[in-house]
Amino acid sequence: MKVLSEIRLRSSYIMGPILCIGLIFYISYHAIQGDRGLIAYWQLTKQVERALIVNEELEERRSKLQNQVSLLSPQTLDRDMLDERARFLLGYSRPSEFIFYFK
Repeated sequence: MKVLSEIRLRSSYIMGPILCIGLIFYISYHAIQGDRGLIAYWQLTKQVERALIVNEELEERRSKLQNQVSLLSPQTLDRDMLDERARFLLGYSRPSEFIFYFK
């Protein structure tokens, strides 16, 4: 009987620290592995960096296309650009010219 009472007494002193340690491990695990944890944060930052790189490439391509469109607008028509586009679309060339198509 004395043994059981001794176990109950000591277990009451041990349960508090064990629960606190368990809670600390639980919070630490979810801070690292959870949906909003460190690993998810690192993955999101990598996705944002890749998206910014793609955005820069697309903006550069857009500015090039916008420049070509502005050269073909009726107000500022560039004859060389018009000649180049007409030859490309119609497939015309001079006999002394070489045509290279790139993908």
